Amino acid sequence: MKHKVLRQKVTIFLSLILLGATALVVFAQGGLLDPQEEVARQKEQILANSGILPGELFAFEGESLFYSLRGSNNLSMEACDFGLGAGVVDGAFAQLPRYFADTARVEDVDSRIVSCMRDVQGITAEAISRSEVVAIASYIAMQSSGSPMNIDLSVPEVNTMYEAGEVLWYLRMGELDMSCAVCHEDKVNKRIRLQGLVDVKATAVATHWPAYRFSNDVMWTMEDRIRACWNNVSVTPPSHYSDPLIALEVYMAALANGNVVDAPGFVR
Repeated sequence: MKHKVLRQKVTIFLSLILLGATALVVFAQGGLLDPQEEVARQKEQILANSGILPGELFAFEGESLFYSLRGSNNLSMEACDFGLGAGVVDGAFAQLPRYFADTARVEDVDSRIVSCMRDVQGITAEAISRSEVVAIASYIAMQSSGSPMNIDLSVPEVNTMYEAGEVLWYLRMGELDMSCAVCHEDKVNKRIRLQGLVDVKATAVATHWPAYRFSNDVMWTMEDRIRACWNNVSVTPPSHYSDPLIALEVYMAALANGNVVDAPGFVR
């Protein structure tokens, strides 16, 4: 709880900083800065003024939740296996999504947290808060910072999800006839409104989510990012923790194999 209160106070302070910084960016040199230059500028200004990035505050809150005794079983998440053994989180995020025999499915960090809360701690589905899942995911991801991504496609279930993710990546949907590839391959380095379109394959984008979005003052995991993309092109997104989201995550994470995790990230 104390981490949540601290995060709320600091994010209000940071929002005021960002409001002024955004105004400077808009009028700088008669137009907008390059998106990556803008991100670097905002990040530098926040660190100079507060000495900490917002994503770290969410991670601190997640750490408190991770080690709290909760649910009908009165257990912490130290009883959960995120792929490297019960309670081991160092390096675990760098190998997610992965297949888990206890749930008989491939899970990303979000869905694995939910499985742990439900099946290990005994927290009811109605009591599982999305904001708590995001905070815990931020903490777990931070414990892999500096580790290389290592998605094991030799596992049949993971490879199947990778192939499904590749299909979804190129599948054109909705009234706008859009796919992930239209933006992130065909239209790379262009913008949708103020958002720069990056080459996901070249930038290893999976390595820096969960990330704090300073333009909206929100913390998102990759699931949130994918769902927002589909919303932006008028396609109804699947629900959180569902296989289509995880399949796309497997595809992007595998493309990032060998690249070093830098999470929680800081993005526009």
